[in-house]
Amino acid sequence: MAWGRHATALVIALLLLVTARQIWPYADVHDPVVQDGMVVDLLIGNLGGPTCMEWLDNETMLVCDRDDGRILLLPLTYDGTWKAGTPEPLLESLDRPHDVALLDDALIVSEAGKLTLFELDEDGTWNGNSTVLVEGVPEGNHQTNAVNVLPNGTLVWHSGSTCNVCEEVDDRNAALLWVNASTGEHGVLASGVRNSFDGVWVEGIGYLFSDNGRDWEGDHPPEEVNLLVEGADYGWPNDAPETPVPEGTEAPVATWTPHSSLNGLAHRPVNSDLPGGNHTVYATVYGSWNSVVPVGHEIVRIDFTQAEDGTWSGTTSVFASELGTPLPIVFHPNGDLFYATFGGNGRIHVITAR
Repeated sequence: MAWGRHATALVIALLLLVTARQIWPYADVHDPVVQDGMVVDLLIGNLGGPTCMEWLDNETMLVCDRDDGRILLLPLTYDGTWKAGTPEPLLESLDRPHDVALLDDALIVSEAGKLTLFELDEDGTWNGNSTVLVEGVPEGNHQTNAVNVLPNGTLVWHSGSTCNVCEEVDDRNAALLWVNASTGEHGVLASGVRNSFDGVWVEGIGYLFSDNGRDWEGDHPPEEVNLLVEGADYGWPNDAPETPVPEGTEAPVATWTPHSSLNGLAHRPVNSDLPGGNHTVYATVYGSWNSVVPVGHEIVRIDFTQAEDGTWSGTTSVFASELGTPLPIVFHPNGDLFYATFGGNGRIHVITAR
């Protein structure tokens, strides 16, 4: 009967939609659409699951390979176009390394629940000495992510929640932590931060950080970029749809599509040919299974402006799309923009103005 065929077709369509929603965030499809005047080039693949990129010097990139537990040294050269050499392991046998930070003659590595200092020789190689600064931070739905250095030398370490919505047993979860790199002493710098992947210092504004909100709440909440205020609460887990910014908590300074997984942040340098100004930040948007229609697979541009009362806010727009699974992002000192796709075999790309 006709109604039976229609019902079957509807069920099949719904199943296809659910399947597509589950697969989309991890799809290894890279067919970039980028703003006019910009070009995207593939530099290298087969890097596992890259979650961080950091410059050791102008011709050497540090890359975190979360899947294989490695920190890689990737040589890069520029003679009008970028070329990548053969990556070599700097550190191995790590537990899901998510980020690194350079501080004096040391490399700080963020793993799952642990922060370790590795001493480096003058040539950037590990001299065999290491010190565990912090360990035992619980993990669950999320783990510890970025580690960055504030201008005063203090480390800021991003620690995800163990759940979607709950009261954490350990107050070091769902928080930004401060860490003394000399002693390992640490504490909560900001709370109510469900899952912050990355942060970046922007002169004149302060420390901006991403935060991905709860699942299963429809179009609530948007993904956030927040401005760090020491000791502040950023709302989770009390940021329900009826109270998106609970009383006494900090509101975001920029937002993006709910459940789209806005992650890596990079501040545009003044010498960059990419569009923007002194207070422009670029961010990767990975995508999420927790949306009715596919979202993410893009890089967004966030232009921050200051109001007369001194507050900052950002206007967010799409800069590049159809990027597969972008996660870490970093500007080279010359102003070119690098990003890595996490899915598939792990690739690094560069965006330049032509």
